[in-house]
Amino acid sequence: MKVLQIITSLNVGGAEKLLIESVPLYQKKGIEMDVLTLKNTKTLFWEKLEKETNGNLKGLTSNSVYNPLLIFKIIPYLKKYDLIHIHLFPTLYWVVLAKTLSFSKTPMIYTEHSTSNRRRSNLLFKFIDRFIYKRLSKIITIADEVDKEIKKHLDFPQEKFQLIQNGVDIAFYNSAIPYPKTDFFDNQDTLLIQVSSFRWQKDQNTLIKALKLLPENVKLLLVGTGSLMEDSQHLVQELNLTERVKFLGSRNDVARLLKTSDIVILSSKHEGLSLSNIEGMSASKPFIGSNVPGLREIVKDHGLLFEQGNSEELAKTIQNLIDNLTYKNEIADKCYQRAKEFNIHSMVEKYVETYKVVTE
Repeated sequence: MKVLQIITSLNVGGAEKLLIESVPLYQKKGIEMDVLTLKNTKTLFWEKLEKETNGNLKGLTSNSVYNPLLIFKIIPYLKKYDLIHIHLFPTLYWVVLAKTLSFSKTPMIYTEHSTSNRRRSNLLFKFIDRFIYKRLSKIITIADEVDKEIKKHLDFPQEKFQLIQNGVDIAFYNSAIPYPKTDFFDNQDTLLIQVSSFRWQKDQNTLIKALKLLPENVKLLLVGTGSLMEDSQHLVQELNLTERVKFLGSRNDVARLLKTSDIVILSSKHEGLSLSNIEGMSASKPFIGSNVPGLREIVKDHGLLFEQGNSEELAKTIQNLIDNLTYKNEIADKCYQRAKEFNIHSMVEKYVETYKVVTE
């Protein structure tokens, strides 16, 4: 079977990370798999996949991914594969329109990665979405909340959807070797970490404000890049936290950074099924997440939750872990046990079965 994965870019993000980690696993199972991106920027994720894949990796443009002319660049690829697997917007629109214009009969599946987006509150886009999604052979949802919201949005027959939870390589994150804390701060410091792109959804600023309320020996690593990173850097300066926060940018050593840290945090406004969440739990670290769809379902009764945007509650939650080592270790163990339910190898098996069903 020959499959083409198409995604907007290989910038830092959960969907992108899932793709680069799963493609080599599909290939080990005998699936011929290539990757096509709209954006051809050679990111760290791009370089990592280039080293690990035995398939082709190509990008279409160095310009805007919202240019509809990309539809015509996609068309030549459609008849070369048994199946097209699509991720993210606007890739979904461009690929489906390419299929429509070319009269291609190649089946297509789409993985829905998020619980919500701005299109769903717009009546025009709701109509367009129904047109686009209807032309997919299968819509894969990554979590219960994602499944519920997209079904409500589209109102399609149940058989159009399939729930396959995201997964990570649990053993890889759990066995990672930590760096010395002195590579970043001092040995006696308590080290917090958030791994996420700097976008409105991820809300690093609530975590930065919480840090201001904590003792001087509590420090923060922020991993990722994005359009709002400069905004967060300005906030750090305004709050006089420049000696307590490090912006590490994009990294390929996230597992080691998680192992180096004491507490993993994700201050999102919403999620689909967060890989950063599961990676932090896989590293046997206590995880604190905002009480929002996509985090609540994974974290509740295992890690800790705080009201989204409430920096004071987040600071108190962090301080409680710092003050009670037994409690901290208990939460860390619960997080690790929860993470084991989200194994990437099980996820790949389920996708392979879906590929077979769709292409029969």
